[in-house]
Amino acid sequence: MTGSRRLPLLLLPAGIFVLAVYVWPTLLLLRNAFNEVGPTGAMVEAWSLKTATETFADGFTIELTLNSLQLSLSATAIALALSYPLSLFLFRTDSRFRGLLAVIAILPMLISGVVRVFGWLAILGDRGLVNTLLQSLGLISAPIKLVFNWTGVTIGLAESIMPYMILALLAGFGQLDRTLEEASRSLGASPLRTFWRVTLPLSLPAIVLAAGLGFVLSMSAYITPKLLGGGRVFVLATEIFEQATTNTNWPVAAVLAIYTLGLLLLLLVVSNLLARGLKR
Repeated sequence: MTGSRRLPLLLLPAGIFVLAVYVWPTLLLLRNAFNEVGPTGAMVEAWSLKTATETFADGFTIELTLNSLQLSLSATAIALALSYPLSLFLFRTDSRFRGLLAVIAILPMLISGVVRVFGWLAILGDRGLVNTLLQSLGLISAPIKLVFNWTGVTIGLAESIMPYMILALLAGFGQLDRTLEEASRSLGASPLRTFWRVTLPLSLPAIVLAAGLGFVLSMSAYITPKLLGGGRVFVLATEIFEQATTNTNWPVAAVLAIYTLGLLLLLLVVSNLLARGLKR
């Protein structure tokens, strides 16, 4: 069998898997978005835009969208500010422990998201490590509310996306050329000027790639807003879960899920276009 005939056979198992696991469920989700909810609360099969129209006419949907965008932007900005210097150090270091340090940096990926959230509850709670330390130093007289609000969710979400952003930054740092930095230093530029004029521009594609990935992961996160938010933080992901499980309103959940998926795809396309444009 020639190579041109063998290739489709080799791709067939992966194609079947993608169709069964991703494409077919997405099509079913899209189909449910056209259904309606009857007077008894049961789903009625239909081909109607009534559910979508009512969902987007509700101001709460706009509020959920703005909340999700704001939370994702804040968490991505914090994670990027922490991930960039760490990734740059891992990329440049010649230490024999470089591999070990990289594993430690992405180690949270191996821990369940629920476990990490409960860890943050223990750290940021009223009697947690942060408040206890601040009170023992006399900096505060009463505990600071760091959980069950937007602050705690932002902190937990930023930590959860950091390992992914570190990997994305390390993968995108291939554009960095140490000889250009050395040439800048040899011409009299200070380390800070070399960073602003050489290092940072060359690493912009990696930054855009990591920021896009972190933003998408933040937009689709459910566990952290639900647990660290304590039912007080409302975003698209939490509302989709509530509609699908508590309210058993599958058409509305499907509409919101397709809407969120469309936003994520749009963000991915924009980030990829920006990254390609910066590479040129």
